[in-house]
Amino acid sequence: MPDSGDLRGVEASQRPDSQVRVFAMPPRESAGPDEIVQGFLEALTSDDPKFEMARKYLTQDASRTWHPELSTTVLAEGPNAEHVADRSGYDGDSGRQYILKGHQVATVDEQHAYQPADAAFTETVHLSMAKEAGHQEWRIDRPPEGIVLGASDFQRIYRPVNKYYFASEPGSGADDGVSTPGRMVADPVYVRQRVDPVTQTVRALLDGPTQWLNPVVRTSFPAGTRLKAGVKALAPDDQNRLKVPLNARAERVGRAQCQQMAAQVVFTLQDLTSTGITDVELQRPDGSPLCELNEDHAEAIAPLHTADRAGYQYFLDAEHRLVRLPGTGTGGDAAPQRAPGPFGEGAKAMSKIAVSRDELHAAGVSLNGRDLYVADLLSGASYGDPLLHSRAKSEDDRLTAPSWDGQGDLWVADRDPGRPRLLLLEHGTGDVLDVSTPGLEPSHIEAVRAAADGVRIALLVEEDGRKTLQIGRIERSGGDDPQVTIADLRPGAPQMEEVTAMSWAGGSRLVVVGRESGGVQQVRYVQCDGSAPASGVLPGLNGVKEVAAADDDLLPLLAHSDDGIVRMPPGAPWQTVLKSGTSPAYPG
Repeated sequence: MPDSGDLRGVEASQRPDSQVRVFAMPPRESAGPDEIVQGFLEALTSDDPKFEMARKYLTQDASRTWHPELSTTVLAEGPNAEHVADRSGYDGDSGRQYILKGHQVATVDEQHAYQPADAAFTETVHLSMAKEAGHQEWRIDRPPEGIVLGASDFQRIYRPVNKYYFASEPGSGADDGVSTPGRMVADPVYVRQRVDPVTQTVRALLDGPTQWLNPVVRTSFPAGTRLKAGVKALAPDDQNRLKVPLNARAERVGRAQCQQMAAQVVFTLQDLTSTGITDVELQRPDGSPLCELNEDHAEAIAPLHTADRAGYQYFLDAEHRLVRLPGTGTGGDAAPQRAPGPFGEGAKAMSKIAVSRDELHAAGVSLNGRDLYVADLLSGASYGDPLLHSRAKSEDDRLTAPSWDGQGDLWVADRDPGRPRLLLLEHGTGDVLDVSTPGLEPSHIEAVRAAADGVRIALLVEEDGRKTLQIGRIERSGGDDPQVTIADLRPGAPQMEEVTAMSWAGGSRLVVVGRESGGVQQVRYVQCDGSAPASGVLPGLNGVKEVAAADDDLLPLLAHSDDGIVRMPPGAPWQTVLKSGTSPAYPG
């Protein structure tokens, strides 16, 4: 034992160990009420598929009415059960009452959707004497709603998975189930990772998109489509083919619609990388095949399920000219080359840059932040008059860096105090639309990043001297008179006190730079639903000012830091690319 040294606090909720499995124990005979409550709470953290062991701590009536699948309440630490009072003699109640307390950080609803929270949590649990095996035992007759557990147990038990739906197109008949397939949108949910995640995920996909995303996506599955009655589990055969028996709702779909349905299943199961499933066969209730689809053909059905693979990484050099590196590079193996077009080979210097997702065009903001230009990425190409002009007096109040979405539209914010606006340029050079931002003052927008799917947007918002990440839903309407609204803004990184830089990094993931309360700057991944998996923290880097990521996680991260332009290939440390440079960017 050491005889000197300081004392260090140890967190009650330790970092989860994904290899640990928890098995619940039944209540001990003649167990007291304290032991029953604690045993029940521990059973909620087990890998028991149906929570059968947890139900043994409940009365028979309570077990019938308790539905753990309806909600999961996540607390910063495990729930603290506090005995309130004995109820003997009060209205004939001879039971015991406990209050569960804690700080709630999230809820997972019956759609498996994660919703951040920041509130005190209290819920009453009541026990009474019940007849068990011929004698009286303490049992819970009023359990908490759903499941209550600590954040570390949640991270151990649950895993994020993306369901995939098709982006709705205004006026395209998006709800008819047979519209032309387009860009697919990732809908993140959480499933229990050791309790048949394949079946859970397919059921969640068939249930339809989560409430937040539903207004801007469609599913090709007919309404009411579910797994065939009696199907308990789905498992691939020895050829890695997954057969999915459906109910009668899907029996009469045509081949084109069926293949869109199968594409949704294929892309959804790709996130469950351990399954190895490469083919999906949808079946009628009688077991006959509706259609079959493999990974390669799924790409043909929905070729835009993610952004196009980036050919290059882009940034501005010390002379504010656009340069690029091969997208698959892994460090200093290639020198940056001037990009073709007026922003690279030409003489037009820029302060901020964005490259379209097809890498045919570039958008740049002038050195003083006043003007937005768009030019082709072709040798000899020229640029015309500025498409936007900010009249703000201060450079800090002018145009933000632009961002291209997956539909080829260009987004930028003008922070002019006299007329703050979030703007969309149709197809990059077309009509300029003022975007409605209900509940958000446009002058507070510090950065704009549109997602590849074209239906979500990430905004860096400054208010009261603090920058936070907000995720909004892009709603388009109006036909010949288009109108665009950013709806239902929600926090993208609530666990961080401040976010200073961000970039999309996949279907539902972002990489952010910021700090937690009382902490130092860190770079980490977060989900767009506001959750932050424990594995998301990345190696540290000095003074990160900007960050960029590709939707393909095999490509390196890019950053502008105190060390210049740096990048981090998968599994490797940060490496310096250029000692002086700014505005790192992938297409988008």
